[in-house]
Amino acid sequence: MVGSALCRLLESEGFEHILVRTRTELDLTDASAVRAFFAEYRPEYVFLAAAKVGGILANRDFPAEFIAENLSIELNVIGAAHEFDAKKLLFLGSSCIYPRDCPQPIREEYLLSGSLEPTNRPYALAKIAGIELCASHVRQYGRNFIACMPTNLYGPGDNFDPTSSHVLPAMIRKFHDAKVSGALSVTLWWDGTPRREFLHVDDMASACLALMRRYDADPARAAMLDIFVNIGTGEDVTIRELAETVREVVGYGGAIEWDTSKPNGTPRKLLDISRIREHGWAYSIGLREGIEDAYQWFLQRWQHS
Repeated sequence: MVGSALCRLLESEGFEHILVRTRTELDLTDASAVRAFFAEYRPEYVFLAAAKVGGILANRDFPAEFIAENLSIELNVIGAAHEFDAKKLLFLGSSCIYPRDCPQPIREEYLLSGSLEPTNRPYALAKIAGIELCASHVRQYGRNFIACMPTNLYGPGDNFDPTSSHVLPAMIRKFHDAKVSGALSVTLWWDGTPRREFLHVDDMASACLALMRRYDADPARAAMLDIFVNIGTGEDVTIRELAETVREVVGYGGAIEWDTSKPNGTPRKLLDISRIREHGWAYSIGLREGIEDAYQWFLQRWQHS
């Protein structure tokens, strides 16, 4: 999803030499394959958007895969970017790196200030390791390797699989299926009270390009906190409010039931985006508009795939 959005944006901005590979063409967990790719093509600017991601269910069922695959991707790509002298690298992390009970909104300096949310700790630890890997290359080698921590992303190219998707695409899929089948109600996890922030993937792409152009690592100040930036909207909604909006967009008229036996996850995740605002970036796609866009993509692409 993020990679596709980045390519769309870069092409619209006139960039012509965009090096991309699908998962089947290049396995980023294969160190020798990644090294061979970098050796042949020598990319100058690297957006490391690839990751193994999923919602609470997937994180609960496959914790070993989540930490191992993400660590492998980070080690291989960041290592190859250094070895083959990339001018700049942007590593995409996640807002789940922050402690479960963070003060809100979450500032970058809250990293490692408390315990992580247990339901996605392996994934979060892998992303924290990626930040430190970038910072270590800045300190030791003077590399211009930076990172960004996006809030919850959604939009065209999302994963709508009911067993592995994140909350917003999962809702779209559930409400759509209920609408088609004529179901009288839809059951959602949690009790609807957690608050979440959502960012359309096209806004995420514009933030990444802004950082690649305007934000540089400084070897003289290469602590973890100095090389990464939060990306979000600075606004959040309850899961219950999100569900009502998705239901309206999809056009489902049935009831919403809440399965309170399932974990709520982190009570609230709202990012402080002061740092990226200082670099002249702001989001442009509102939540309802973005959900409408994501649902249209689902209707046109996902349900027929």
